[in-house]
Amino acid sequence: MNLKQIIAQVRDSKNIDQLLSRFPNKVGSYGYDPWGFNINGIKPFIGWGKFFFENYFRVEAHGLECIPPRGRCLIIANHSGQLPLDAMMLGYVMLTNKYAPRAPKGMYERFVPTVPFISSIFNQWGGTVGDPENCIKMLENEEAVIVFPEGVRGISKPFKKRYQLQRFGLGFMHMALQTKTPIIPVGIVGCEETLINFGNIDFLQKITGFPAAPALLPFVLPSKVIINFGEPMSFEGVNLREYQVEEMVFEVKRKIAGLVDKGLQQRKGIFG
Repeated sequence: MNLKQIIAQVRDSKNIDQLLSRFPNKVGSYGYDPWGFNINGIKPFIGWGKFFFENYFRVEAHGLECIPPRGRCLIIANHSGQLPLDAMMLGYVMLTNKYAPRAPKGMYERFVPTVPFISSIFNQWGGTVGDPENCIKMLENEEAVIVFPEGVRGISKPFKKRYQLQRFGLGFMHMALQTKTPIIPVGIVGCEETLINFGNIDFLQKITGFPAAPALLPFVLPSKVIINFGEPMSFEGVNLREYQVEEMVFEVKRKIAGLVDKGLQQRKGIFG
């Protein structure tokens, strides 16, 4: 595909408008929702997402029928790749899901608003600061919310630890229990190889104040990405002890690890 064809695909406004008309959204007369999602601001994301999804990473998605067509749900996935490419591909596949298109919300780290322009763009695409109050309000509004429980631990790990799930935070489980929200486990394979991390640059991390400053190759590799959605998981309980919540989180983590292993078996090669 040459540059002219790429630009034509990105600017395919007719198909983008048709796509946007398919999924339910709760925006005001100016096209915004309470968290900054913008129905027009998401158009560039869809245009570029289509190119990267279909042509660059050649994404395969399985189990899309597991995503509920409406109502609250937590999309819980493994995190990797230094850049939020996994979040972008996951968001795009949910937007274009033939069974039940959804415009998901995503939670990002608290350092993101300190990066010029980035937080504004992410807000228009459905992202917001990973605050429990934000997430609970979204779930009460019957949104589909993407959470990566590994956080920075997952996205900044060195290449030698690829596909080794890092510690999961417990916050998503507390919110699921409080709001009676089903959890959709997701295993993502391929983003580990898009950017090679040779280790952290400690002095640069101190200067920038970012959670990590990885030493990376200066380009994104076109690795093959496979996304597997698992069946919804439901949890119940009140006044639980922390170890009980940890056991529930471990159950979700174990399911995601199985979906990651499944993706590795489905993939013929890193670029195949």
